[in-house]
Amino acid sequence: MKTPFTWRRTLLGLAAAGVIGHCAAFSFGGEEAVVIPPPALDETTQAHSEKAVFAGGCFWGVQGVFQHVKGVKKAVSGYAGGAANTARYERVSDGDTGHAESVEVTFDPAQVSYGTLLQIYFSVAHNPTELNRQGPDSGTQYRSAIFPENTEQQRVAKAYIAQLNTAHLFNKPIVTTLETYNGFYPAEDEHQDFLTEHPTYPYIVINDLPKVAQLKQLYPERYQEKPVLVKAGSSS
Repeated sequence: MKTPFTWRRTLLGLAAAGVIGHCAAFSFGGEEAVVIPPPALDETTQAHSEKAVFAGGCFWGVQGVFQHVKGVKKAVSGYAGGAANTARYERVSDGDTGHAESVEVTFDPAQVSYGTLLQIYFSVAHNPTELNRQGPDSGTQYRSAIFPENTEQQRVAKAYIAQLNTAHLFNKPIVTTLETYNGFYPAEDEHQDFLTEHPTYPYIVINDLPKVAQLKQLYPERYQEKPVLVKAGSSS
């Protein structure tokens, strides 16, 4: 049996070669968004630029969602939770590095608050009740985790998880962990802007494009049609 990493690489190779043209052969099924209230406690800051790091399964879809959020200046796919010398895709995919596939979001708190990003993260970007997996991907590298960059982010995220668990809006308890931030390492170029550059890849069609559609449906006032891309000159 192929590991999630192996079948995903196989899928990429077949799609790149034109062997797979649609998603019928890989019917994993997408996650449904959950309607949740905003956090009762949010960050207060006068800064015009801040960073937040979120992990929620394959970084292609998480990046794609946040790239469509107004107020986000940049969303970079990468790795967090492990050491610098293991922060590369093939090594992280072994599942024993401590890294999680993550996205570093640079945003303007005057336009979108940290709490709003958390609301989108929990409701649209991933399923926070799945332990060490998301959809077809399994392993600790696909865990649900937040890496707060300051004590205020830690406080807001912890309070929001408690708020959501108390409200019982999900069918299972939230398993998202709050982990020590010890650095973020950008992923390889081929993983940046992946959703935008490969909108017909079966994995993207089934697992990730629905998330962007749900963002637009649930948060129309937060949605921006043109994504904020990492690569200059990328299609949009």
